Amino acid sequence: MGHLDYRPFSRRHRPHIQPLNANLFITFRLVGSIPNSVVRLYKKKKGYLERQLEQLIRVEEDPNSAAVQEQFRRLERFSGEWFLKFEEILHKARTGPLWISNDGVAERIAENLHRLDGEALRLDAYSLMSNHVHTVFQPLLSETDLIECVDAFGHPMFKSDLPALARIMQSIKGRSARECNQVLGRTGQFWEHESFDHVIRAGKFNKTLLYVLNNPVKAGMVDEWAKWRWNYCREGLLEYVR
Repeated sequence: MGHLDYRPFSRRHRPHIQPLNANLFITFRLVGSIPNSVVRLYKKKKGYLERQLEQLIRVEEDPNSAAVQEQFRRLERFSGEWFLKFEEILHKARTGPLWISNDGVAERIAENLHRLDGEALRLDAYSLMSNHVHTVFQPLLSETDLIECVDAFGHPMFKSDLPALARIMQSIKGRSARECNQVLGRTGQFWEHESFDHVIRAGKFNKTLLYVLNNPVKAGMVDEWAKWRWNYCREGLLEYVR
């Protein structure tokens, strides 16, 4: 299995849960936008929880056992708490570059989000801030698109013509990084490798949309979300955010 193919659970620097037909809230940020000391502490605590989860998965006969599910919930709570800490730091914008405040850079990022709309995902909303991006979308990959097969070693795997979350994010971040670097006349890493991805739970979709769109309001950039040039909300959802 390629590392960008579909899997319901994957691990890079943190767990990624990829249920099919889910609405996702994704945040990705510029390289260096969080102090290294904060990132190191986060990784240390997160690594401990992930190792506990991996040990449970190895020893439990049922991957849906109460113990495994409780550890998943601990990871979710941890992720939520640290997401809020990172958000506070990003909004203060005291560390790292602010390249997205350049209109040419923001245009390239927005274009790359819209480029996949209707082909790989259904784009619901986004907000581009000076050092990070919030977006809400649903990958178009569904269970009927998955083909179960085995790799050269006989391990089960899934293939599909439609991309899973990892490939979608690689496409958005990889292409936008190249184009934004051209605008800025620079080379080197543009985005942090890791993104925060959250499955939007039932009944939380409208609240999540409002959270995303109100980012520039919270940051004091505008007094209404619709006045922010780099906000987007799918037309069919506008009635839920007015």
